[in-house]
Amino acid sequence: MTNHSETTGSSENGDIPGPGQPGRAAPGPYDSLVDEGQVTLRTPGELADALPYLLGYRPEDSIVLVALRDRDGRGRFGGRARLGIPANSDDWASAAGQLAHGLVTGSERRGARPEQMVAYLCQEPGRGETGREVMERLRPLAQKLRVECGALDVPVVEALCISDGRFWSYCCDDEACCPAEGVPMGLPGTSVLAAAATYAGIQVRGSLRELRARMLPWESGAAREQTAALDAAAMTVVSRILDDAGRAEVAEETLCLAQRVMRRLGEAPPVSGVPAEDLRDDQLLAHDEAAALILGLQDRTTRDRAAAWMEGDEAGPALRLWRALARRCVGPYGEHAAAPLTLAGWVAWSVGDELEAREALAMALGADQDYLFARLLHQACNEGLDPESIRRCLRAGREGRDGTGGGTSGGEEQAGGSGEREPADPTPAPAARVGRRRRPRSVASPDGVLGRARVQGREPRAKIVRPRTPAGGERPGGARTGRTRPRASRKESTGQEGVCRGGGRTGEQGAEGGSERL
Repeated sequence: MTNHSETTGSSENGDIPGPGQPGRAAPGPYDSLVDEGQVTLRTPGELADALPYLLGYRPEDSIVLVALRDRDGRGRFGGRARLGIPANSDDWASAAGQLAHGLVTGSERRGARPEQMVAYLCQEPGRGETGREVMERLRPLAQKLRVECGALDVPVVEALCISDGRFWSYCCDDEACCPAEGVPMGLPGTSVLAAAATYAGIQVRGSLRELRARMLPWESGAAREQTAALDAAAMTVVSRILDDAGRAEVAEETLCLAQRVMRRLGEAPPVSGVPAEDLRDDQLLAHDEAAALILGLQDRTTRDRAAAWMEGDEAGPALRLWRALARRCVGPYGEHAAAPLTLAGWVAWSVGDELEAREALAMALGADQDYLFARLLHQACNEGLDPESIRRCLRAGREGRDGTGGGTSGGEEQAGGSGEREPADPTPAPAARVGRRRRPRSVASPDGVLGRARVQGREPRAKIVRPRTPAGGERPGGARTGRTRPRASRKESTGQEGVCRGGGRTGEQGAEGGSERL
């Protein structure tokens, strides 16, 4: 019905801050009185102009529901939810029910059941189509939204279609305010709400398409060079990851290389504009470095240690690196993007950017719908849970690792017969690891969504897609039982910059043993 980039339920909750009231309720009631620190929205046109400020971006091809809740007799904006418009009209009823039910139940869990709804349908005309034709084509969908919300005793007080720079109301037939040809949208940034949002420091980003473009794989001629680098690296890296001893070496090499690249990104001079920023980062990352990092992150424990770079001075360069690696997962390596996309989503969520977090995690599920870590984080982020419990786990594991001079931490178990130690899984763990507090509802607690899912299912240690066999070459062998190459020294495995300390290793012990999923 929908693609993996769509979110459902209460993806955002609460009011937008108003001038002089950071973090407090602010924009405006619909048909309400003016109050200090508020912006009053009285007409369909003002509601249409408000949509990007309610979401923080300009929606495209979207169904959006915005809850209104009563406060002192005035309607106040509450939770918001968005879903892509299904291409098949047979799916419209299901989408309308899913969105309405998700927003109402999500608001109820937070103790603020909506009294009314405002619905938006946003879609640009197709070839040879006009905005008015889009409005008429989507009219049955608007009616289904009104029916589904009405069935939940939450009436839709306004339903708007926004297309081709105009808007139409499905609830108003007054030609004076809502003519049949539609009403032109105001210029971006010229409304009263835009001025109030600017004063309050609220930024409206571009469209979700522009946000996703930062993490989509290359389609330029450089993609062939990157594919060749991935093919070459996979011939050796895959076999090493499938070997217990080789996996530990690859993990150290991957984490040290990632830290060197992050330092390089952090020291790069600033540039103006998002495209220029991404181009600069791409130029700072060589094809062979990207290939080694992408393949190394396919190991679950390595990925989880890298997830500890989620805050402070490390978060910015780490997020830039994960985006850049996602852009390098080209051609037959598209499924490998699940790891860097999940890391990008986690870092974005950790630093408070829920919009990018949801999109990155949804894209990770688009690359691999069975990627457990992405699925758990995506659900937790959409449910508005607190990521601090995961951060505490990762901090504790990292401190334990650093405190032993880069050796093993207390959360490790002995690997079978090789004399090496295998890191435990830092993915959110059961109660024995993170405590039993229920308020606030934590992500990593047994009551949280991640804790429940970890009990129900296990994530494989490494999901490795075997490399393509070059012409005239041989496919690398399967997992080996013994070491076929001498173990690299600490200096060799960590590069020229000495011992590097990777991310933390915490959480539940690796109960999966040596299982692999190929």
